[in-house]
Amino acid sequence: MGQGQSGEQGARNVTTEQLSHELAQRFAQKCFTPLELTHFKDVFRFLADEQDGIHYWKEETLCRFLVVPDVLGPGPVIYQMATYLGAFPFPSLAPCILTIEAMVVVVVIMTERYGKVLKKGKADRNKLLFRSLAVFDRRVGSVQGLDTKVLEEATKEEMSKTEDTTDVSHSHVTGFSVDIPGDEEEDDDDDGLALAALDSLDAIEVFKHDQRADRKIINSQIPIDNFRRLLMLLLVIAPLQSQDNLSKFGESLTETRLEGLRRVADSILWSFTPEENAGISYHSFNTIIPASLPYLFDALNPLFEHFLFSKNIDLSRRKSSTSTSTPTLSPPQPIPEPPMESLLHSEGEILDINLLSQLSFFLKGTSLFHRLRLLYSGGTAGFSLGSFEQKVLNWKAPSILLVSGTRLPTLPHDSRQRAFADTLPPKRFPDSSPGNSKTNRVIYGAYIPLPWKQTPKHPVSDPATLLFQLEPLHEVFPASTFILNHTTLTKAGIAFGNPVPPSKPVSGLPSHVSLGSVSLTLNDSLEYGVFTHDSAGGGSFRNSKARKGSWQDRFEIDSLEVWGCGGDAEAERQRKAWVWEEREAAARKGVTLGKDLEADRALLAMAGLLASEGYGASGGSMG
Repeated sequence: MGQGQSGEQGARNVTTEQLSHELAQRFAQKCFTPLELTHFKDVFRFLADEQDGIHYWKEETLCRFLVVPDVLGPGPVIYQMATYLGAFPFPSLAPCILTIEAMVVVVVIMTERYGKVLKKGKADRNKLLFRSLAVFDRRVGSVQGLDTKVLEEATKEEMSKTEDTTDVSHSHVTGFSVDIPGDEEEDDDDDGLALAALDSLDAIEVFKHDQRADRKIINSQIPIDNFRRLLMLLLVIAPLQSQDNLSKFGESLTETRLEGLRRVADSILWSFTPEENAGISYHSFNTIIPASLPYLFDALNPLFEHFLFSKNIDLSRRKSSTSTSTPTLSPPQPIPEPPMESLLHSEGEILDINLLSQLSFFLKGTSLFHRLRLLYSGGTAGFSLGSFEQKVLNWKAPSILLVSGTRLPTLPHDSRQRAFADTLPPKRFPDSSPGNSKTNRVIYGAYIPLPWKQTPKHPVSDPATLLFQLEPLHEVFPASTFILNHTTLTKAGIAFGNPVPPSKPVSGLPSHVSLGSVSLTLNDSLEYGVFTHDSAGGGSFRNSKARKGSWQDRFEIDSLEVWGCGGDAEAERQRKAWVWEEREAAARKGVTLGKDLEADRALLAMAGLLASEGYGASGGSMG
């Protein structure tokens, strides 16, 4: 009892506004270097509006500085996120005015620099991002059109009251609808990052009091339309670096590109909402982001790091002997920008810039952008295992296989489809969800971290192998560490998740292909494929996190591609391997024969350099 009373007496009797000010000061001092802070202050003050002595940023200012493409329409969503995050760690103060202190907090959270002050990680940041995007489910809808009516009005209302010092128990700021208290049963929803922030300020009791006005996450959703706009923006800026020219990423937004962006965004959206509804719940968000989209929000880091590079500060000028440590300010000078380097050496039949960005949401962009090389394309090299092996076997680095196709009807329509169906066990599962697609097109793929090789007896196993679906739904299936049938390349075809097929038929056993519980199989002619998801589990890849039940997609292959993840060094290594093989083949063809031709031919046949059948036939015709 005595300890509890002393703890209550020791709690700081301060307002949330004072604590927010103190946290912003601590962020500024510990999360930015002195030079970065100088750049940040210059950027903010150069573009800030002023009213009643308060400098702040409007939605238009924020979107103009970040060069948010108007055609995508994410401006109100980004502004909503900023006015929520700027109130951290007190959600009841949102939406806040984007003052310099609020923008410090926004930039620190968006760039994940809070680790120098707080001891929390990406999971808590994702939770905070969900809060910034969500609205109370009774009013789920688009924020479009509400930004100027609700957010700006709330901002003006607060600006008229900023001189008042209000105690925490009488907070006057109207929060987002996600923060409005209700009668629903609430779950345990302590915000890890917020608790860490208040713990660093010795103000946990103040935070818990403020949490009474916080609408719990379980009662909120992200409007689908808002999230679609944000997804399209994240797809466009996925390859962004902190000093890249933002405007260049909006220059390529042709109508064709926009159509592709919408298709990819819809595939991702349907992974959150298997059935059409108005919003994305926190449970769905918190389940799918870590499993299938771990790098979804990574592009926000370099986007908001642009606040730390002011075009008005010229560090190239030499300081005079009387100059202070403050960098010289000069009017911004237009600098010709070099053309943007192509993200892909060449687009394929399946992989384009939009799908490349989609891949970067679960594969690190540093291994994708500017580094993918087309090793094999069925459309140019031919749909055969021979041409496939010739193109991929000498690539000594990770690779990505992509296959697109059209779902087959339940009953085969021709002899080829019947022949393929006869190689498989009877179909027990329905097709997968069509999502928002009006066609039967599917795109599946695999990330193979080890070099390809023929696997007549043992599969290639690596726990970093991934199976994934890109269209019409987005989902990733990580490898299991218990059953290691990850990749097989045999005369029977290409498979991920299947056991190695026997080299010869076993008497008494069916000749059907043995399909893993979660597997992708391409037949020996590379004409057909099948993806299987058996909810019973127990396979080489883990089951779906988003979809319940079992399904199986049998499809006719339209396109098949393999992309190598590597640069010039890997390509040169592959070229040298091809040259060596050509020399070996030429050497074998140029073997000098002795006088006894029959003996030489027998020797070549024994060495496997000459077919024994051919030798016997031709030998019988010689005189």
